[in-house]
Amino acid sequence: MRIPTPAAALALGGSLALAGLIAPAAHAAEPGRQCQSLGVANLYGEFIEGDDTHTPDAEGAVAVGGNADFTGGFSVGQELTADQVAALPGGNALVVAGKITGHNTQVMKGNGVYGSKAPGAVVDAHQGKISRGASPIDFKAEFAKLRSAATALAAGAQTAGAKVEAKGAQLYLSSADATLNSFTVSAATLQGATDVFVKVPVGSVTVVTVTGDSYDMAAARTTGFHLWDEGKKAYVLDDKLQSASGGAVRAKLLWNFPTATKVVKNSQAAWAGTVLAPNAAFDLGSGGPVNGSVIAKSLTGKGGAETHHYPFTGCLNTEVPPTTVPTVPPVVPSGSPSPSSTPSASLTPSTPATPGASVTPGGSGSPSAPTTGTPGPGATGSPAASASPSAAVVPSASAGPSAEATTGGGLAHTGSGPVVPLTIAGAVVIAAGGAIVVATRRRAARKA
Repeated sequence: MRIPTPAAALALGGSLALAGLIAPAAHAAEPGRQCQSLGVANLYGEFIEGDDTHTPDAEGAVAVGGNADFTGGFSVGQELTADQVAALPGGNALVVAGKITGHNTQVMKGNGVYGSKAPGAVVDAHQGKISRGASPIDFKAEFAKLRSAATALAAGAQTAGAKVEAKGAQLYLSSADATLNSFTVSAATLQGATDVFVKVPVGSVTVVTVTGDSYDMAAARTTGFHLWDEGKKAYVLDDKLQSASGGAVRAKLLWNFPTATKVVKNSQAAWAGTVLAPNAAFDLGSGGPVNGSVIAKSLTGKGGAETHHYPFTGCLNTEVPPTTVPTVPPVVPSGSPSPSSTPSASLTPSTPATPGASVTPGGSGSPSAPTTGTPGPGATGSPAASASPSAAVVPSASAGPSAEATTGGGLAHTGSGPVVPLTIAGAVVIAAGGAIVVATRRRAARKA
C-alpha cells in the first residue's frame, strides 16, 4: 500500500513519540527491528515510583522516586558488572529522590544520590561516591510509559496454541513459539496454585499477564516456580543456585500486572522472573527472593526478602524501518514518488488483540509432570537478615549537588548508556510532518 508523503511523515512522528521505552544497547534485536523493553527501569533491580522500605539487600541497582527506609541495614549493587554500572544514569546504583533513612546503607558498586537524609542516616560507597542532589531519573515520566507498556502488553493476543491448565493445585503454562509466548491468567487462577510450571523454548520472551486488582501468593501458599529445561527434559525449581538452561528462561520471563494495586509474594517462594506492577504496592514478605527485578508503585520487604540480580533481557519487539530514522524527515518535492510504507512503532506484540485463554482443568496436551524434586519451604538460597518497617510518600525537594564522597562500610552482603526518551524528538517530527501536510495542500491548491 502506498502512503502519501504527509501521512508517512505523521506516521514517522508517531513512531518516534511511541519509542520512549527503548532497551539498553546490550539488548540485541533482529535486523530491521528495534528492541522495545522497559526503559530506564530495565537497568534497576528495584524501580519504585513511591517509597521503598526494605532490608537486607538488593543485589542489583535500586531507584526510588519517594523515600527509602533502610533501617536495619541495606546493601545495594553487589552483583552489578562494570558495564552495568556504566549504563546507569550518572553511574548511580542507588537513587533516592526523597529522604533516605537507615544507619548502615552500603552501595557496593557504583555511585549513590539522594534528596535528603534523616538524622543519623549513613550511606557509604565502596567503589564510587555518595552525593546529595537532584534525581537523575524522571520517575513520573518513566512510570507513565511503564503503565502504558503494561496496558499494551495486556491488550496483545495470547500466543496461538498457548495453554493455561490447572491440574489440582498445580498450574501449567506452555507454549512453543520461538520468539514470544504470551499468556493471560486471572489472579484468582494464579492464586490457586501451590506450584507454577512454565514450559517455553529457550531464547523466547515470555509475558504472563495477570488480570485483577490484587494478587496474594501467600494465600495459596505458592512455594515453587518450575521452568522447563530442554537439555534435561525436565522442570527445574528456580532458585539462586539453580535455574532452567542456566537462567536463560528466567531472564526473559516477565510477569505483567497492569491493573493490580496490591501484589504479595509468599515468604517461602523464590519468584522467577521480573515483575512489572506499576500501579501496585508490592510486598516482598519476610523471606525468599524475587529472582529478577521488581517494578512497582511502592515496595516493602524484610528478613530474607531480597531482589536477586537477574534483570529482564527480553526484547518486546516492534517493527521499525531497517535504517536509522532521521530526527526530521526530508522535504519531498511535489510530484516525487511516495514511500511504499512506513511502519509505526507500538509497545504491543505484533499480533491482534484477542481475549485471554481459558483455563482448562486437566486439559490435553499439557506438559509432563515435573521430574525434579518438589519445592520446599525456604528454598531461596538467600541468607536471612534483620527486619525493616514503614514509609510515607512525599519526595523531599532536592538541594544543590554537594558531593560528599565516602568509602568503606561494614554491612554484610550476599553474594549501554542511559536510556534517553525520544518523546521530544517525536514531537519535533510530528510538527515537521504537519508542515509538510500544509505545504503539500498549498501546492495542490496552486495547481488547481
